[in-house]
Amino acid sequence: MITWVNGVPAKTIDLRDRGFQYGDGIFTTLPLKEGAPLFVERHLARLLRDAERLHLPPLDLDRLRLDIRAITASETSGILKIQMTRGVGGRGYASPDPVEPTVVLQLHSEPRHIEARAMGVRVTLLRTPLGLNPRLAGIKHMNRLEQIIGRAEWRDEAIAEGLMLDLEGFLIEGTRTNVFLVKNGVVFTPLLDRSGIAGVMRSLMFEASDTLGFRVRESRLTLPDLMAADEVFLTNSVIGIWPVNAIDALTLAVGPFTMRMMAWLNTAIKSDQASFIG
Repeated sequence: MITWVNGVPAKTIDLRDRGFQYGDGIFTTLPLKEGAPLFVERHLARLLRDAERLHLPPLDLDRLRLDIRAITASETSGILKIQMTRGVGGRGYASPDPVEPTVVLQLHSEPRHIEARAMGVRVTLLRTPLGLNPRLAGIKHMNRLEQIIGRAEWRDEAIAEGLMLDLEGFLIEGTRTNVFLVKNGVVFTPLLDRSGIAGVMRSLMFEASDTLGFRVRESRLTLPDLMAADEVFLTNSVIGIWPVNAIDALTLAVGPFTMRMMAWLNTAIKSDQASFIG
């Protein structure tokens, strides 16, 4: 793992940092493919939006772009994680004044199982519910205890992901993915106005819908909606798209719509790589 803290190579942060003390920060994660971090500008835009919602200072994007190029310069593949915290503060919840953010870049090796699961995965329904909090809904903040507890519900390596419902029983997301359903040619994804993370890859699916001539409908989806779907697929920036071929005992086909979306994404990735390298 290669790690930079505030623009210089480092492996430690101050113990008083509010990211360590309270999870007071945001992050984003993206793959490095053939020397290019994928969709980096979209990730930076998401960081800016999340920072604004949490009243964090705006990122120095020009500096961050230079740091990203520097930390990835000697690598061709990997997983890049970008974190921003509210920086060092005293004991207690009050925000430091002034706020001097901590920005951490971590470049990890690429997991070996990602590509192997691209042709279909098995998922399980989790018992751990997601709480309702419109103030934080959609933000990729550093408080991820619900997902950690949910992930502890299974150890079977054949299960790639666990799906989570909210306190009212509506489908929201996977522990690390957004979820899409296809029914009678219509694409649905959970409405994320009360919980969940609005992923960068999720937003790309909306762009794909404009290009390919269909519309993604954001809805309050129930468990019966999920189990009656013709196709189900998962997205995040690291995995891209994973078709779902089983939800516990229910089997599903990897359908033509999901395959079409995967083909569109492969084209979009090549275009983004060319724009970064060029």
